[in-house]
Amino acid sequence: QVQLVESGGGLVQSGGSVRLSCAASGAFSLDHFAMGWFRQAPGKGREAVSCIGDTGDSTDYAQFAKGRFTVSRDKNGNRNTIYLQMNGLSTEDTGIYYCAVGCSEYSAIYWGQGTQVTVSS
Repeated sequence: QVQLVESGGGLVQSGGSVRLSCAASGAFSLDHFAMGWFRQAPGKGREAVSCIGDTGDSTDYAQFAKGRFTVSRDKNGNRNTIYLQMNGLSTEDTGIYYCAVGCSEYSAIYWGQGTQVTVSS
């Protein structure tokens, strides 16, 4: 059974940074899959944050994430982990952050359980 486990969330002050990780467990390899980060703010629907291609050479960001967030994946060591570095956080970034195998909310095949990020003013 494939499990994606996000970590790194927590409480951070406005202007601060967090680094989220998403690790796949079991024998499932993320090597050949594009991976996505999504988030869901309180009372809102889930939205795409970022996408990284299977090789890590291509990335895409939602407008609100450009210039502040960086998605990456380990190409050498732990190839079954992807990251989301988030800088310059604001209260509007508060929400549950999910990783998924796939970059479309509608076609992603596996989802993590999410990690809470709370930004205080």
